[in-house]
Amino acid sequence: MASHSIGSPRLPPLAQDSLDALSAEIPEHEGFSYDRAYTILAEEENLSQPGADDTIERLLLRGHLYEIDGELRLTEWAQANE
Repeated sequence: MASHSIGSPRLPPLAQDSLDALSAEIPEHEGFSYDRAYTILAEEENLSQPGADDTIERLLLRGHLYEIDGELRLTEWAQANE
């Protein structure tokens, strides 16, 4: 079965909205804590911590976020696609 898109498959709407919210709130090349991500996602997307955890995990698995020493960072690809 051939893919009709180039690159990663589209994110589900909630994950895309969450990525957009994080991208808007986090300065480029700045790391942020899980707690800051939970706060942003609670305020902007009305997500509880378990919902935010699921969304963050999806963004990590899809390569939109990465983690270093317990700190999250947006990938350059995620920031370029704001």
